[in-house]
Amino acid sequence: MDHSTPAAPTAPLAPHLAQATLQAPPQASAQSHTGPFVIITILFFMWGLLTSLNDVLIPHLKAVYTLTYVQAMLVQFCFFGAYFIVSLPAGMLIRRIGYKRGAVTGLVVAAAGCALFYPAAMGGYALFLFAFFVLAAGITILQVAANPFVTVLGPPATASSRLTLTQAFNSLGTTIAPALGGLLILTQAPAVIDAARLSEAQQLARRASEAAAVQGPYLALAGALLALAVLFAIVRLPKIGEDEAVPGAPGSAPVLRHRHLLLGAIGIFLYVGAEVSIGSFLINFLGEAHIAAMPHATAANYVSYYWGGAMVGRFIGFFVMRHVSPGKALAFNSAATIALVLVAVFGQGPLAMWSLIAVGLFNSIMFPTIFSMALHRLGPQTGQGSGILCMAIVGGAIVPFAQGLFADTLGLQLSFLVPAACYVFILYFGLRYAAMYVDEIKAV
Repeated sequence: MDHSTPAAPTAPLAPHLAQATLQAPPQASAQSHTGPFVIITILFFMWGLLTSLNDVLIPHLKAVYTLTYVQAMLVQFCFFGAYFIVSLPAGMLIRRIGYKRGAVTGLVVAAAGCALFYPAAMGGYALFLFAFFVLAAGITILQVAANPFVTVLGPPATASSRLTLTQAFNSLGTTIAPALGGLLILTQAPAVIDAARLSEAQQLARRASEAAAVQGPYLALAGALLALAVLFAIVRLPKIGEDEAVPGAPGSAPVLRHRHLLLGAIGIFLYVGAEVSIGSFLINFLGEAHIAAMPHATAANYVSYYWGGAMVGRFIGFFVMRHVSPGKALAFNSAATIALVLVAVFGQGPLAMWSLIAVGLFNSIMFPTIFSMALHRLGPQTGQGSGILCMAIVGGAIVPFAQGLFADTLGLQLSFLVPAACYVFILYFGLRYAAMYVDEIKAV
């Protein structure tokens, strides 16, 4: 008897697929879905790329506007805050206009967010934050609308393999984005100038000049998103029934009475927060004199290793978790991340540097494992539970902000105790679920 966990997404930017199993219409098998599937795969790649680019922009904007760490973390606060604010309205929008039109709408909104980076370079940090929120709002709408198409673009029997492939491209986007951003943005690093010697007008001109490094790359991304919107609008896609569950749709009973869902939502909140927080501070961490003393452009390449480790770990986890209880695997990876983060906090030099980068490898299985454990045997309330877990992604807004506060008061290196504490709860959740899982097997 197969006691593996239910299918779940393998990246924090694609939570909605766990809400329901969508079936392709009978006529779907008679037509080729290669073209639409390629477009969907590109969308997954773009989600990863756009999200991971934040790790490059945070140190860049921090240097341009001479921000504190808390102020710099407002980038992630606005970006991931959009998941919490927009998720439920996005679900209602999709129910009204349909999945395909919803995906096109999401792409257009995301493109508008990217385009706003152009005037933001001249308008100041507040406009950058607004642009981040608009961009993330578009991505949220897009995910709610586009994710279900992965399951209907082919036979149901091969849905898992299609999901694995699309998630691999999502991870590819998160892996190459920091290196690409370092090449296109951080190579134009702000010069070290005593701001006190400049007039207010000179300071404003200098900031505008340095902030302009983001204009070209994000205009290109806006154009790519608009091109995808046009392709998505004209391509023929299978119709998804309007009665399918949409994240955030109201349920008939209080779903949070399921304790494992409540704990899983806390786990998702803390995991996404810890993963995003480490990525956000990694460039500055590698720039510390007693760690690696790297310039930002060089350190960006090592952020790619952090996200690339997660991509490699997902493939390893795919095979390992066929033989290991998901709760035990989650607990093992959590214990490993705690140990690695503590080495980074109290160590120095290459040991501290590579320990923090290696956290990405052990992050790999956490999101899908927590997600599937939290939805275990929810039955008809699975869609509602998925909506709650999606909203828990707001941890990516809160935890980096909390670490920024610690970085400003206690120092950057000690501030990594914040994500370490997040992993302690995930360790608890994994051990607790492992025990429940064993009891359930014995009962069968």
